[in-house]
Amino acid sequence: MAYSNINCWFHACILSFLVLNSLSCAFAYDVSYDGRAIKINGERRILISGSIHYPRSTPSMWPDLINKAKEGGVDAIETYVFWNAHEPLRRQYDFSGNLDLIRFLKTVQDAGFFSILRIGPYVCAEWNFGGYPVWLRNLPGVELRTANDVYMNEMQNFTTLIVDMVKQEKLFASQGGPIILAQIENEYGNVMGPYGAAGKVYIDWCATMAESLDIGVPWIMCQQPDAPQPIINTCNGWYCHDFEPNNANSPKIWTENWTGWFKAWGGGDPYRTAEDVAYAVARFFQTGGSLQNYYMYHGGTNYGREAGGPYISTTYDYNAPLDEYGNLNQPKYGHLKQLHDTLHSLEKILTYGNVTNTDFGNSVKSTVFTLNGTSACFFENSNTTTDATITYQGSQYNVPAWSVSILPDCKKEVYNTAKVNTQTWVKVRRSNEAENEPVSLSWTWRPEAIDDAVVHGKGHVSANRLLDQKVINDASDYLWYMTRVNLEKNDPIWSGNLSLRVNATGHILHAYVNGQYVGSEWAPYGVFNYVFKKDIQLNRGSNQIALLSATVGLTNYGARFDEIPAGISGPVEIVGRNGDETIIKDLSHHKWSYKVGLHGLSKKIFKSSDPSLWQSQDLPVNRRMTWYKTTFKAPLGEDPVAVNLQGLGKGWAWVNGNNLGRYWASLLADDQCSTDPCDYRGPYTNSKCVTGCGEPTQTWYHVPRSFLNDGDNDLVLFEEFGGNPSQVTFQTVTVGTTCGNAYENTVLEISCQGRPISDIKFASFGNPEGTCGSFQKGTCDANNDPLLVVREACVGKESCSFAASETLLGPTNCDASVTKRLVVEAVC
Repeated sequence: MAYSNINCWFHACILSFLVLNSLSCAFAYDVSYDGRAIKINGERRILISGSIHYPRSTPSMWPDLINKAKEGGVDAIETYVFWNAHEPLRRQYDFSGNLDLIRFLKTVQDAGFFSILRIGPYVCAEWNFGGYPVWLRNLPGVELRTANDVYMNEMQNFTTLIVDMVKQEKLFASQGGPIILAQIENEYGNVMGPYGAAGKVYIDWCATMAESLDIGVPWIMCQQPDAPQPIINTCNGWYCHDFEPNNANSPKIWTENWTGWFKAWGGGDPYRTAEDVAYAVARFFQTGGSLQNYYMYHGGTNYGREAGGPYISTTYDYNAPLDEYGNLNQPKYGHLKQLHDTLHSLEKILTYGNVTNTDFGNSVKSTVFTLNGTSACFFENSNTTTDATITYQGSQYNVPAWSVSILPDCKKEVYNTAKVNTQTWVKVRRSNEAENEPVSLSWTWRPEAIDDAVVHGKGHVSANRLLDQKVINDASDYLWYMTRVNLEKNDPIWSGNLSLRVNATGHILHAYVNGQYVGSEWAPYGVFNYVFKKDIQLNRGSNQIALLSATVGLTNYGARFDEIPAGISGPVEIVGRNGDETIIKDLSHHKWSYKVGLHGLSKKIFKSSDPSLWQSQDLPVNRRMTWYKTTFKAPLGEDPVAVNLQGLGKGWAWVNGNNLGRYWASLLADDQCSTDPCDYRGPYTNSKCVTGCGEPTQTWYHVPRSFLNDGDNDLVLFEEFGGNPSQVTFQTVTVGTTCGNAYENTVLEISCQGRPISDIKFASFGNPEGTCGSFQKGTCDANNDPLLVVREACVGKESCSFAASETLLGPTNCDASVTKRLVVEAVC
């Protein structure tokens, strides 16, 4: 089906669009599809897309990220649209700064990219409350994500707002813009069951509403097997080669190929190998895929209070081809770029060719595409342990386990997903070398003012019940619950053995009785109901109880996730014990006063330049509810900047008033790390290849250069648990070592991210062993000394390239059965 017709296209414009991949022409163009592929102006396309979320980076980063994606062989940029960020208060909108969606889309357009706009407006995305504004949940009579008039009215209002903004700027492909696909709803099919018949009514309504907006390009729904026509249903996951759309006329689209996994407070470091990602992509296009999108291509940072979960960390690196700071994540970036180049070279035959599949048994298959007398072959070995040999047209081809070989002419292998012919960058952090910057930062401090809550019980509102923390419309992580308890002399609970017991869904609770701190409690990731119980001392007469509840991102996924409680659900009880007798006083229906946030947050002292707010004497450490402030010089150069918050507990960090996000440097990763060596072979899950157990979940936090001034800069910390700021440092992130790998008769390129190569530590052409940083020669090597050859070619240069061949490096004494490769380790 065609969504717009073009009556005229100048030849130069067609050439520019199809050959140069430029979207600068002002004419509308046709986006359609058939059962084989997405079609642009009637031509079937192979499309590679990458997710870059505009709020998880800054406008100054966007051009660089998008250009690096283009250099990596990506055709399109996919992004969600974040409702709660754009409409934080009902009918009050924000599209400023890194929320400037239109500016982001125009940056994509200027780079000559397509765009996929996932409006949702539910997004999941490990984003706070799944991207829904919390005020939506608090509207009278509302039920979210179902056939509910209140909800559907708000959803339609926001979706229409976004569509109208985009139309006004002529950014849909039907208007000459970059957007070729738009998404309505998101992963609803995964959770649809509990909504019953109303869920089906709702998803049908979504389709009808979206189509009525007349955007001129197709709509998609991911993970929605019953997506109504003409909506295209798509796949999300680690692998989507077995996915088939629900309509024979729909193209096979993979909206989320998870390049890694997100990180949670208390969790380790997830990792997905470049070999496995490439294997999944190659199999997808081998089995008729039309468009696949990397989720994420650049993960970025959860600034401010964006992270959801709960307990999603501030870093959203996602082990993506571009790391959190915007650097290339090698070898994943380079290995996938080579795959993209290969796939694009086969675009015509993959989308128009006849297909022949042959099953050789033992999970070994071939797919041959033929068109106009030419052929292209995919040889697949899905065995997880055993390499395979395929005989095709009289020639034998070795295909490693869990890999796909691509032979554009069915004669010579040009790409194998398990053979990484690119460099691996080892990142290092370098000290701040700004002029006159002291080794240690000088700190001032001030206490958080809590007496109004813990002593006086002063609140904003009151109720004779415990309220869910979401009633404050997500105005803050923090909500005080305060009540008074009068104990008369003859009260039956009175004893010398009293305790406070609180059932909470927190995620964190700090308890005070009569102005004195009693204790704190928090739950591990994935378990958010807990019981806080501490012994307390009460006075005869009036007693003040103050409970500070702190959330760490609201739940973002699951059926009826919006109904999962947050805060103190109760009961809140005083427990008295006299001998064998236990007496319980339930305070849940007492009069409770509520106060939103903290004093320093409401006064925005993280932005204040008033020195009288701070004191320099007797700097406290390991003190709860304390603010710290220091000044620093921006690190020299252009490398990305990170601040190390080692030694701190939990809290917030601001640079020049810009919120870097939550920190929780004291929380160690659990013991769920992988015990087996990381092997790309076999199906990937987020529990495979996990490292970092027993270490802090995150101590390094990205400070975008756009947050920094040329002169003095302010760093302000709010420390909730108690920590020591003396270990805080600013450093730059750069490449320290690069290790290159190239199989025989392929070209190896070595570079140091714009800096000269200072030395070559190791080079061997044969069967070298080990990994980057610990290479050693194997049983055979080249006659010419590869180390001397590579040093001559590379030292002092920003990059160098050379063939892994006996012509350059000399014959080897390797056995004929050895698959020779060149390995190089260079110092940057």
